[in-house]
Amino acid sequence: MSRAPGNSRMSGQGGVNIILGVTGSIAAYKAASVLRALMARGHAVRVVMTEASQRLVSPNTFRSLSGEPVTTALFIEETQVGLQHIELAEWVDVLAVAPATANFIGKVANGIADEIMSCTWMACDCPKLLAPAMNDRMWLSPPVQRNCDYLRSLADVHFVDPVEGKLASGKHAVGHLAPVEEVIERIHRLALAAGGKDV
Repeated sequence: MSRAPGNSRMSGQGGVNIILGVTGSIAAYKAASVLRALMARGHAVRVVMTEASQRLVSPNTFRSLSGEPVTTALFIEETQVGLQHIELAEWVDVLAVAPATANFIGKVANGIADEIMSCTWMACDCPKLLAPAMNDRMWLSPPVQRNCDYLRSLADVHFVDPVEGKLASGKHAVGHLAPVEEVIERIHRLALAAGGKDV
């Protein structure tokens, strides 16, 4: 059951606790700007990265910007204790995945939790946001649209749909990550609502 609005674990600066999930889209580098902007608005942000995203952006980038450890794998060293995805789920107020790939969307729409990001998604009972970014053929494919339609039907899942723009293939089409400013604003508004503040 989701936490009631206003029952957030407020960060020290009056913001809320946000998990920023980064998946393996070429737009992964833009997550650094999202992270910095959310922190500038007073939110505490922890980053969770899929294995594929780490081939595009180093976890050190997010670690340096946030000053927090970056979660990169489901299984941790024996010297550590606890279950990372459960600990994150107990800490978070808003979970945002930007960018979100077709693969990640497919997993969470079908209850598949086989790595750290999908396990964290499943464990969290807070408001969630997806900002898809992928090739236009993938975005418009019936399976991806079906998965998105299902996720949109869930009360706690929100979308920032991709826009028309230049894709990794060089083609100009729909599938480009929404403007970073729009993604930031949507996450911030969810955070304000989670914190019981006027939106």
